[in-house]
Amino acid sequence: MSRMRPMTAMFRTASRLILVLMLVFVLDSCIGKRITKANVDQVTEGMSKKQVESILGQPTSSKTEDPTIIRQTTYVYRQGKDTVTIVFKDDKVQSKDSTISD
Repeated sequence: MSRMRPMTAMFRTASRLILVLMLVFVLDSCIGKRITKANVDQVTEGMSKKQVESILGQPTSSKTEDPTIIRQTTYVYRQGKDTVTIVFKDDKVQSKDSTISD
């Protein structure tokens, strides 16, 4: 009987771990699908970084160049084989480019 208790506890721990991992994968797949053509189409010239982030989320990477006159930031979003690049000048959308197909 004393050997059954550790096995039962180990089984419960393993079951909980599997459940948590499954939950993480499900949530990640739901949250990670923000890079869609419909969402990219919502991003328009003149939008702020905050507005873009509310639609597409945090960028995969960003780079800011701060010359004396005009500040330029580039946001890059990657999801699988799709890439979206948004260029901000003075913190407003200047241009966007996307490899997402219809």
